[in-house]
Amino acid sequence: MVCRMFRLETEVDKARRDLLRTRLREANTAASPVLRALRGTPGERDVPLHVWAVNDTDELAGGLVGYTWATWLHVTYLWVDERHRGQGLGARLLAKAEHLATTTRDCRAARLETWDFQAPRFYVKQGYQITCAIPDYPPGITEYTLTKRLV
Repeated sequence: MVCRMFRLETEVDKARRDLLRTRLREANTAASPVLRALRGTPGERDVPLHVWAVNDTDELAGGLVGYTWATWLHVTYLWVDERHRGQGLGARLLAKAEHLATTTRDCRAARLETWDFQAPRFYVKQGYQITCAIPDYPPGITEYTLTKRLV
């Protein structure tokens, strides 16, 4: 049964989004002792982690953008310029991010998403395991989630 006292709206509303996020976080924290234990600790917030490969003239050859949260490194983007691929630069960027995450942020694991035409084999070669495959996301492409224990 649908409650008829409410109207459903579809516009983008950043203030409501933020309120919803806050209320969901509060509900999740109340329901989970693990999330409750994170409150007030350094692991509670996302902390950006970026690693850049640049030459002497600051030309970008590659980079990794991610963040750490709750003892996890999340790799959001990893890119290497086509001219520098196949030389180990991607592996060095990833290894540097993993090293920083473990030594300065107490991370114990890493996760990332990649598409089938991007780099799932590269990540497996770096010690990641495929934990999820979503076919047709977007249509005609498979998205993979991979994880790695860092310690």
